Amino acid sequence: MTSTTDTGRFDPATSDARWQAAWDAAQTFRADDSSAKPKSFILEMFPYPSGRIHIGHVRNYTMGDVLARAKRMQGREVLHPMGWDAFGMPAENAAMEKGVHPGGWTRDNIANMKAQLKRLGFALDWSRELATCEPDYYGHEQALFLDLYAAGLVYRKESAVNWDPVDQTVLANEQVIDGRGWRSGALVEKRKLSQWFLKITQFADELLSGLGSLDKWPEKVRLMQENWIGKSQGLRCTFKFVGSPDGIEVYTTRPDTMFGASFVAIAADHPVAQRMAATSPELAAFIAECKRGGTTAAELETADKLGFNTGLSVEHPLKAAWHLPVYVANFVLMDYGTGAVFGCPAHDQRDLDFARKYELPVTRVVSDGEHDGAAYHGDEAYTGPGRIVNSEWLDGMDIAAAKAAVIARAQHDGWGHGETQYRLRDWGVSRQRYWGTPIPFIHCGACGIVPVPKADLPVVLPEDVDFRTPGNPLERHPTWKHVACPKCGADAVRETDTLDTFADSSWYFLRFASQPGDKPFDPAVIAQWLPVEQYIGGIEHAILHLLYARFWTRALQHIGLIDVAEPFASLFTQGMVTHETYSRRIQGEGGERTVFYAPDEISREAERALLREDGGEVEIGRVIKMSKSKKNTIDPDAIVARYGADAVRWFMLSDSPPERDLPWSEAGIEGCYRFVQRLWRLFGQYDAAATGEDKPLDRKRDQAVAAVADDIAALSFNKAVARIYELTSAAEKAAPSASRARAIRTILLLVAPMMPHLAEEAWAAIGEDGLVADAPWPPVDPALLVEDEVTVAVQVKGKLRDTLTVAKGTSKEALEALALASDKVQRALDGAEIRKVIVVPDRLVNLVA
Repeated sequence: MTSTTDTGRFDPATSDARWQAAWDAAQTFRADDSSAKPKSFILEMFPYPSGRIHIGHVRNYTMGDVLARAKRMQGREVLHPMGWDAFGMPAENAAMEKGVHPGGWTRDNIANMKAQLKRLGFALDWSRELATCEPDYYGHEQALFLDLYAAGLVYRKESAVNWDPVDQTVLANEQVIDGRGWRSGALVEKRKLSQWFLKITQFADELLSGLGSLDKWPEKVRLMQENWIGKSQGLRCTFKFVGSPDGIEVYTTRPDTMFGASFVAIAADHPVAQRMAATSPELAAFIAECKRGGTTAAELETADKLGFNTGLSVEHPLKAAWHLPVYVANFVLMDYGTGAVFGCPAHDQRDLDFARKYELPVTRVVSDGEHDGAAYHGDEAYTGPGRIVNSEWLDGMDIAAAKAAVIARAQHDGWGHGETQYRLRDWGVSRQRYWGTPIPFIHCGACGIVPVPKADLPVVLPEDVDFRTPGNPLERHPTWKHVACPKCGADAVRETDTLDTFADSSWYFLRFASQPGDKPFDPAVIAQWLPVEQYIGGIEHAILHLLYARFWTRALQHIGLIDVAEPFASLFTQGMVTHETYSRRIQGEGGERTVFYAPDEISREAERALLREDGGEVEIGRVIKMSKSKKNTIDPDAIVARYGADAVRWFMLSDSPPERDLPWSEAGIEGCYRFVQRLWRLFGQYDAAATGEDKPLDRKRDQAVAAVADDIAALSFNKAVARIYELTSAAEKAAPSASRARAIRTILLLVAPMMPHLAEEAWAAIGEDGLVADAPWPPVDPALLVEDEVTVAVQVKGKLRDTLTVAKGTSKEALEALALASDKVQRALDGAEIRKVIVVPDRLVNLVA
């Protein structure tokens, strides 16, 4: 066998590039829509082109790559594409900070990251590469948006948003930090703006029931989506103002707690609050303060609960003489329910915080099994199960029965009715940004909102934009937005909002599968590839991306464009790659601060970490997720340059179960590199002319082939790696034979999806034709998968003294005789009399002396 270097060692520096070029030249991984083979669509969540891939990307894509390569070897036609989620704020930030165009910055980053991915040898179909920032992608997205609009699934309405008065833009809730814009630091305002929405709520029941069919998704992801959709059965009822037929409509999911009510709270923009604020400067000031707070349920849970006593009172629906005060409260949102709630402080933490702050009554109405008195003490609400107490005719019922009883009473007496509601809200897709998909509508003074004709798509972003002035450059562009109305020809203006980037990632998998020039996709081709057989990505996308992709797919099915309901048949959420941190406390002008150092700036000596620059010691921090801020990241390029792509790929697969976090280890990657060389030496011992049979090795080989195939299919890569280690050791120890040669060739094929460069080099060196990437998976003799030999433990006085390798089903008498014939057993007995022999066939011989 010829080595890749003069020293007889495998040289990844030359081999990696050679075989990557060979795959490119042969278009090895180009998927064929017309293939008669069964099809497999393997997909990892596509990356944002930030400029560099990180080790977390490497782990994610290595998993998908091994599966894709193995599927090809097993006779599948595999689609394994790659693209770029290329719109978004980071590019605009770069434009503002560096004076570059977002498009140029993004495309440069794509080129860099593509080169990095190629250096890792991923089996990707680059012919289908797409970037969401290119008109040939987002033009089709605009066409789909118009189709959804025509079907009534897109609408525009006024909605409350976070407004940054300095940057002149809407902020997502995540971009509001302590009430201020994350970039400008300005106090954020609540504003009402006309926004575009997608009717995801129309599909709430479908999205919820569809989770039941996703049995190959992690249970925790399905539960997270179920909670996000938040289907609840409750009561809609009216609390009448004292002495008036009018009242406040409330929706509650806990009608069982109505006898524990102590107040009613309404949102700051509730009509009642707005009317009163017109004549109350104090209330108007309070509402203005509320508008500077958060808008999400999560933010409101953690914010300080604030209220304004309106002086109004309402009658309790079950007892008219029982009057409750009405507050305007900052934790009630107009977009949830009716914009009004009744507070039962003993059994809702938010209500309890509010009641304690404003000294309102707190009455227990659900017993925890230990306490049932009306007086409720403490600052932690009881939200668990129990029996109803202190609630007159409801006393003694469980919660479910009490809910039903109150709803029945409300419907009978006419002051309320049962109703199903959802936590899910329609998807607001408007963004006051430049770097996004232009929303394809035109505003005409005479005709109103007019869709852009499909013949005029794509609506392309202008290149000549200026980011020196805050706000959306599209809004102030001198020419781009000024157009003629498609209906009447009068002067009109384009919509200057762009789409939420989640829209771009909600259908990209469809475009990967089918890429005609004249339409977003061909439904017949989609039917061949979809649903995605295996989708791989981080748990952080469990809700929004996955929910929006599921919605978009169902919406397109609803309007007849595709015949697929669920986009991803199987989902795998991989663990993160982690690393310890290195830091020092540094005294500076502004006081003491923590400075972090990158791993390549550190040398390790036993339990100490030293900064290479000055030799001084630094603090070793916890092993945590890699992040730029903590500088505990590893540059894949440097590792690949030092150890080769295959050692890096092997490390990503071998140490931890793929769903768990993987701690980065220099010793670990060095061990993987040594195994690469160990395999190279073993492959060098391949002898096609060898003769002689080794039945146990043949059995071990075929069992390994079957097990590794099953492990890869289950994404249990660490188990597959362990089996390959085991077979490698067996082959190394075996005497030369035809069986050993078959085992070595088999190991080469088994590692081909994991160490593809090494495998190609060895495949060529042992004289095989073509590429190992095109070779079939090793065949298996079913007879050899049946274990006909077993290892039986032999114990003396309860301690293991020997083992016997015997034919499966060996009789008790024969096992006893073999055990007694063992020298080790006789030494352990040392002449003692055997009082009893216990034999468990195929497992154990225990000699009691």
